[in-house]
This record gives sequence, C-alpha cells and structure tokens, in this order.
Amino acid sequence: MENIILTLIIFFPTLGALLLLIIPGDRKDSIKGITLIISFVTMILSFWLYAMFETHGLGMQMEVNIPWIESMGVGYHLGIDGISLLLIVLTTVLTLLAVLASWHSIHHNLKGYYFSILILMTGMIGVFCSLDLFLFYVFWEVMLIPMYFIIGIWGGVRRVYAAIKFVLFTMFGSLLMLVGILYLLYQYQAFSGEYTFDILKLYHTPLTFIEQMWLFAAFALAFAIKVPLFPFHTWLPDAHVEAPTAGSVILAGVLLKMGTYGFLRICFPMFPDATITFLPYISVLALIAIIYGALVAMVQKDVKSLVAFSSVSHMGFIMLGMFALNIQGLQGSVLQMLNHGISTGALFLMVGMIYERRHTRLISEFGGLAKVMPLFSTLFLIVTLSSIGLPLTNGFVGEFLILLGLFDANKVYAIIASSGVVLSACYMLWMFQRVVFGKITNPENEKLVDLTLREKLVMFPLIILIFWIGIYPKPFLEKIEPAANMVMKHMERASSVKFDEENSRLVIIDDSDAVLISTDYETIKK
Repeated sequence: MENIILTLIIFFPTLGALLLLIIPGDRKDSIKGITLIISFVTMILSFWLYAMFETHGLGMQMEVNIPWIESMGVGYHLGIDGISLLLIVLTTVLTLLAVLASWHSIHHNLKGYYFSILILMTGMIGVFCSLDLFLFYVFWEVMLIPMYFIIGIWGGVRRVYAAIKFVLFTMFGSLLMLVGILYLLYQYQAFSGEYTFDILKLYHTPLTFIEQMWLFAAFALAFAIKVPLFPFHTWLPDAHVEAPTAGSVILAGVLLKMGTYGFLRICFPMFPDATITFLPYISVLALIAIIYGALVAMVQKDVKSLVAFSSVSHMGFIMLGMFALNIQGLQGSVLQMLNHGISTGALFLMVGMIYERRHTRLISEFGGLAKVMPLFSTLFLIVTLSSIGLPLTNGFVGEFLILLGLFDANKVYAIIASSGVVLSACYMLWMFQRVVFGKITNPENEKLVDLTLREKLVMFPLIILIFWIGIYPKPFLEKIEPAANMVMKHMERASSVKFDEENSRLVIIDDSDAVLISTDYETIKK
C-alpha cells in the first residue's frame, strides 16, 4: 500500500473531476454529492497516510521512483517527510470544508466550479509530494489554472482583474523558476554525466557561490510571490476579496504555503551559501510584511480585506521564523503554516457565512450579532483569539516557537516581530468588537439566523484542531522535527557555517556576532 498511497491521494480527485464531466449539468445535487464524496475519501486517505507515517523515521517515506522520460532524467518520483505530510492533511481537510461551504453559495455552472476545485486539489497535493523538479513544476502550474477560473468566473465584481493579476504575478515567478530548473539540470549533467530532475540528487550539485546566488534569486522570487512576501504581495488582497469563499479558504490555507514549502524543500538545501547571504535581506522584508500587513489591516472597512492583509502579516512571521535557521524557528514556522491554514481558513469561512445572509462584508453594516447569532459569535471569538495567538490555542504554540528561535538568532528581529503580535490583537479584537458587540443599529441584522447544521459541520473540525494543537502539539511537532533536522543537515554544507566544538552548536561565521543554527548537533550529525 505504501507504493500507491501517494498516487491515490494525488489523482483520486482527478478521477472525480473526470466523473463530473459525464454528468449532465442540470443534475446539481449529483454534482455536489460526488464532489463531496471524492473530497471526503481523499481526506480519509490523507488520515491513513498520517497513521502510516513513521514519526521518527529519517529521510523521505512512501517513496515511489519510476522512470518516466529517461533520456532527460525525468522520473515519477514521489515521497513525503513530516513537513509535506502535515500540509497534505491540511489540504484535504480544507478542501472538503470548502466544498461544504460552497453548497448554497454557487448557483451557476456548478460542474465547472467543482471540476476546478478537484483539479486544484490534485495540483496542491502533487506539489507537496513531488521529489522530481519536473513533476514539481508541472503540479505548480496545474494548480494555477483552476484557481484562475475560480476567481475569474465565480468571484466578485472585480473578479477578472483579480484573476489576471494573480496569474501574471505567479507566472512571472514560475518562468524564472523554470530557467533555474534547466540550469540545475545541465550543471548536474556536467558534474555526473547524467541528466536528472531528482531533487534529492540535485542537492549535491556542485555550484559556485555566484551560481548559488543567481539560482537562489530565481527560485526565491517564485516562492516569495506565492508567500507573498513584501513587496510582491499586491496580488493577494485583490484575489482574496474577489474570490468566492472556497477560493479564499484554499488560497490562504494552502496556496500561500507552497511558497514557504518551496524555500524549505529547494532553496535551503540546494543553495545553503546563498541562503545565508540573503538571510538579512529576506528577514528585513519579512519584518516589513509583519508590520505593514498589520497596519494596513487595521484601517480596512471590509472584513474580508482585513483578513487578507492579516495573512500578509502572518506569512511574514512564518518567513522570519524559517530564516532564523535553527530548529525552534523551523519547527515553529512549519507548525504556523498549519495553524495559519486552520485559523485564517476558519475566518474566511465565517466571513462567507455572514456574507450569504447580508450580501455585504462592510464592518459598519454589522454590530450586535451576539444577540441574534450567539453560536456564530462564540465560534468567531475562538477563531479570532486563535489568529492573535492566545495561549491554549494553536496560534500561540507556533508564534512562541518562532520567537524562541528568533531570540537565539537575532534579538532585535525578535523584538520587532513581537510588536506584530500586539498589532494583530489590536486589529482583530477591534474588528470583532464592531461586528459582534454593541447595539443592533441595522434592522436587517435583527432577523439573521444562527448557524445551520451544515455550517456547524464546517466549523467544528477547525475548532477542535485549534484547541488540540494549542493544548497538545506534540504529535505535530514530532512529525516536523526529523524533517527540520534534515534541512539543518543540508545547511551544514555552507562554507560560512562552522561547528563550535566548545558549545556543541553550528554557527554562521561573519563579521558580526555568530548566529545560532542548531543546538542539537548530534542529531544532525547522525
């Protein structure tokens, strides 16, 4: 079963999408029902994958490596570690909830809509499973097309503008990444005498410092646009605001994580010297994203736009933790990828619920919802507190680990980043107060109904995850730790990294103070 489980998870949604093509477009209940079943089965397969995964196993698991285009070294090479495992599970859970959330909100061309969601699911899972750069690039591009249609056809008033902007930004980065992939291919061939797109083999391609710098720039730009890192973030608010609820949930919950995942899977292990060289610049951009995203979110009048800019801030936090280049920062960043998908996905779902009732997202149009929608308001409070990182919620664990890693690496960065946590509490709690508390000043709010059974089924799994990760994160951190150690092992190859025997740790050697990379050197050395 280990040899086919990843293939099943990737392509089962595609089989469902093909099945939708033979169903008449007017059989709406059948279309929705089949999509729901396909999404549910894929989620169960991901849970099975989670159960099969060896927590303390080293290297890649569930590997499949079948020659595909042998003359060019292209192979059907799949495999996962703890990082990709958690992102796959997150993808399947959020996609199922997005399908449920779309049940009554999409009214035209249902077949095309659910077909796009299932193909998008294949692309997202494929990216996280690929250990072949050609395959990685194919899935990366496959994901782009269905999201373009989801925004451009079923989005808001400015949907076409938002969809085109999303595609142009993403494709620009993708083309640079393609150039980098081809350069790596020929460099490895010059070194070994064979062509290969195998990521694990390409890790050992001998590259000069200048080559690393250019290749890092090519890949990092593609990933930075996807994150999105300041100043490449401008496509995100438009895409979020104009996308339908399911599109916003998948975009924030999964697609943004492809950028951070790309840094960990490709940039760090392949270009360690360039990573250390670019570290201060990317860290500063991440700090700007944290503060800028929070300040802009604070002045938004639209709830969905506020949540969109909060994503810019939170993803900056994740990037900063990654570039702390130590175990705590890496674990915190990966866990925060999962947390951000849960919390921000839940926020977009709840914004969609009130939009279906009022057909507006303006904060000024609400107020006093606690009186007419007590369950909605309670769950909204929990999700809001999760987003700002309240202790015992999932957001706190990730932010705490990131700050812990940052204090080891750079105390000034940690102090500045901490202000982002304070600003997050300001704009989220202020938004919550205006939407939920106070008097009902708008008569239309007096007749609003509380959550339906379907909406409860959408929200309760996310609420459970919020408290589970917040109270007992050990099962998730155990999955992440071996993969984080492997990233650090690859970073050890950098010429500017030395082993400090006296203190048993890896340090970056430069003109300033040494920067801690890992206190767990013995684990890395093994």
